[in-house]
Amino acid sequence: MSFEHDFANGFLRATCSDAIGTLTIDNPGRKNAVTAAMWRAIPQAIRVLTDEAHAHVIVIRGADQDFSTGADISEFDSLRKDAETAVVYEALNSDAFTAIRHCRVPTIAAIRGICYGGGFGIAAACDLRVAEEGARFSVPAVRLGIAYPADAVQDIVNALGPQMAKVTLFTGAPMSVDKMVAAGFLLEEIAADAFDGEVSALAHAIAANAPIALHASKLAVRAVIEQDSDLLREAEVIGTETFDSADYAEGRAAFAARRKPHFTGK
Repeated sequence: MSFEHDFANGFLRATCSDAIGTLTIDNPGRKNAVTAAMWRAIPQAIRVLTDEAHAHVIVIRGADQDFSTGADISEFDSLRKDAETAVVYEALNSDAFTAIRHCRVPTIAAIRGICYGGGFGIAAACDLRVAEEGARFSVPAVRLGIAYPADAVQDIVNALGPQMAKVTLFTGAPMSVDKMVAAGFLLEEIAADAFDGEVSALAHAIAANAPIALHASKLAVRAVIEQDSDLLREAEVIGTETFDSADYAEGRAAFAARRKPHFTGK
């Protein structure tokens, strides 16, 4: 059964099919710039995909040829004009990045073309990132005379490593897809004619697995990255619960019968 729901006047689109959710940044007229309304809608869209559409994995991508140029700068004169308004605006950024980072299912950034600024932040908050050949990356905040939101820098450091994060944030210079692969930001670079198929294959490979086990695994990785002992204990509790789950019984039965398992998340 397929699922579709639009947010932010259609500029953000959530769809789901075969337990694979897709969140599309759909503002191609502005190279998928993210408006304040879109930032505000991202947490809701993530919740809808996980809670209502029951996605096992979420792919985040841009419509047409670009992932995203980042925040819509045309709004800055009114919505981000000084420290007082910036605090409100950046709270929207923070909530969006947090929703992606803390999403209970794995997330994949499927990157084509431009991936700049807030678009880079969205990608950095995802669990996995792949890019089409020729994609371009940059965090140009310093070139606008502003600092990148401090709490979002954690994703950039975790995804790039400290030194590459520093040069990316300090220079604002464009980075090639090759450099992003070498830094570990990207899982791989994919040829244009194979991109959609490879993204789909990766998403299907994840979605085919047991949701509770995926959740426990994601929490455990987060706990290690964030050095959070409470989160680690939560991951341990959920991991233990998998042994009493119907999915574990199904996994054993499928292995014995040499067939593919059908997991339900129970």
